[in-house]
Amino acid sequence: MGVSGCGKSSVGQSLAHALGWTLHEGDAYHAEESIRKMQSGTPLTDEDRSGWLDTLARLLDSAIATPGAGVVLTCSALKRKYRDRLRDAGPSGTVGFVFLDLGYDTALQRVQGRSGHFFSPELVANQFATLERPEGEGAVLCVDATLPLTEIVQRTQSWLGRPHALTT
Repeated sequence: MGVSGCGKSSVGQSLAHALGWTLHEGDAYHAEESIRKMQSGTPLTDEDRSGWLDTLARLLDSAIATPGAGVVLTCSALKRKYRDRLRDAGPSGTVGFVFLDLGYDTALQRVQGRSGHFFSPELVANQFATLERPEGEGAVLCVDATLPLTEIVQRTQSWLGRPHALTT
């Protein structure tokens, strides 16, 4: 979890591969209208995110219900209430979060430098304004998103108590 450009997709792919878990890219589940808004530089509202979060929660719930299965879900989860909605998808303690912590300038640089993604660089500032940092929340690992990918994955694997679902 974290702002755009923090490395959710890269970490999610590497972690899912390392764990042998299924990967779901949260961005793939946005409604077309939400994608158009983000492309035009218009921030999403809580209402825009509501159906998306419900879909992601169903994905987690389905994965958790399958014995021995695991899932890595990439999702910004910027507000505590969004994270709580995802936590509610499974029994207590089965959903954990990896917060990929990144500064504004680095996030903006990364977003500006990527191609083929619908997210407008104009929205990076809004994401930082929206972000409710997860300090003090249970089942959250905070990681410096500027660390090498392999180190982020190793730290996450060390931290995991093998919950059935993980959101990066």
